[in-house]
Amino acid sequence: MTGYQREWLVQDAVAGLVVTLMVVPQCLAYAVLAGLPAQLGLYASILPLLAYALLGSSMTLAIGPVAVVALMTAGTIGPLAAPGSPEYIALAVILALLAGVALLTLGLLRLGFLAQLLSEPVISGFVSGAALLILVGQLGPLIGITPHGQTAFDLGASLVEQIGQFNPATLLLGGLALPLLWWARRSMAVWLENAGVRRTLAELLTRLVPLLVLVLATLAVVILDLDHGEGVAVVGNIPEGLPVLHLELPSVANTARLLMSALVIGLMGFVVSVSVAQSLARRRMERIDPNVELRALGVANLASAISGAFPVAGSMSQSVASFSAGARTPLAGVVRAAITALIVIGFTAVFERMPRTALAATIIIAVLSLIDIKALRRDWKYDRADGLAWLGTALGVILMGVEAGISIGIGLTLTALLWRSSRPHIAVVGRVPGTEHFRNVARHQVETDDAILALRVDENLHFGNAVPIDERIRAEIAQHPRARHLVLELSSVIHIDATALRMLEGLDHYVRAQGWELHFAQMRGPVLDKLRGTALFEAVTATSGGVPFPSTHEAFVRLAAPARAEQNETARDPTGA
Repeated sequence: MTGYQREWLVQDAVAGLVVTLMVVPQCLAYAVLAGLPAQLGLYASILPLLAYALLGSSMTLAIGPVAVVALMTAGTIGPLAAPGSPEYIALAVILALLAGVALLTLGLLRLGFLAQLLSEPVISGFVSGAALLILVGQLGPLIGITPHGQTAFDLGASLVEQIGQFNPATLLLGGLALPLLWWARRSMAVWLENAGVRRTLAELLTRLVPLLVLVLATLAVVILDLDHGEGVAVVGNIPEGLPVLHLELPSVANTARLLMSALVIGLMGFVVSVSVAQSLARRRMERIDPNVELRALGVANLASAISGAFPVAGSMSQSVASFSAGARTPLAGVVRAAITALIVIGFTAVFERMPRTALAATIIIAVLSLIDIKALRRDWKYDRADGLAWLGTALGVILMGVEAGISIGIGLTLTALLWRSSRPHIAVVGRVPGTEHFRNVARHQVETDDAILALRVDENLHFGNAVPIDERIRAEIAQHPRARHLVLELSSVIHIDATALRMLEGLDHYVRAQGWELHFAQMRGPVLDKLRGTALFEAVTATSGGVPFPSTHEAFVRLAAPARAEQNETARDPTGA
């Protein structure tokens, strides 16, 4: 890496070690959340990290298993195979492979702008809804039962049906872990700071609490033999050794079944990853290249598939932890991958008697922070359409599943976009006294001329708004009977499609039939180039000296005097004789 400084080595190594200690239990938990054997969470934390370190543009983004992607994986494969079965694992690998191919292809085509297609309310609503869905799903393992279903309603109904079958020892263990984790996340750092501990150390110790809780819970299982005597569910056997690298091309049938879901999972992982990477990059005045991120995440998912694991993405919690621990470059991810590989080679037995209820507690606390009700309040107050997009996406995820939620959110966003675009802002403008500036007559004290109707259109002209714009302009013409010139200020217009062009041609004929003339002012270069040579352009500019007026002020100067003279002549001789 060019420009790498020697002092960064220690920072990257420490950050890699700290984050590994934090996220190894989390990786196991997210694999279980995805319906897969726990060790696949470790497999997904080796080669994908190396791939991203080599290709990614972010210095601190942490790649690996994440809760939302794990949930989407389970939601996609759950209806097709039994969780944990060989077929289920094979489908998860295919899902990672297809997601990787899709992202890599989009990156090679330089389609990184796709990150902008999901609005912030849709992303926030999706993450919040998915977090709540995960939370409901983890209540079962927390108390020792296995709920079934793909929606919060189904999972909740399954929980109620099986509530009498809860395991007391499991409930006790999870019930102790949950409030401890909650307190640590909410108050421990402040408590330690008040006790005199430095803030950075206090935050580090707070982030290590989930690991401590899992260690204590595992010790309790081992010492009291809870997995045998009391029936507490544990992670179980985790094979030692690095994953066997293998890649098998999916069948046509499996590709057809999983391709669309893989694309959705890949894009959602990409959008979340880029959002996290850009947020951290801004803190250090760094830049993120979305096209590079597409390719890097694509190769990372291909690496996960080769490892026999499931789709991966950038993690907010892991990235922030890595950033806070002092990571300077992707080398921190390489250190994470190396330590995880050592754990897989010789230390997996440490996790075999880890209780699933403790893992469920860590997942619940982790996803609680993802439920952003404040964002809903803010979006609802600022823009009702964005608030509805947030709410619709979240409810769609909760009640209908993750893919339905995303579809609803995108649909609501596009509907709102089309609705706004179909009702563009059009203002009658006049001149600010003593200047050459023109402003909305409804908002400013301005000068107007009875002979000239000047309208500013604040939207591109296209098939979706051509009719409303035409109707509004004709209504304004009817309200200004003394005017003889219609000036359209197009400073905000950068595109006019064929439908809008036909509308303007019809408007020109209508204006001429009323004895008026149509003029353009402040037309942008791209629009001017596109209209040049059309019959409309030739007809309109013939009355404007061969070109559109460079400014609305110029139009007023050129048109006001002749129009006033014409009005005076008409007043003297109404018959025109």
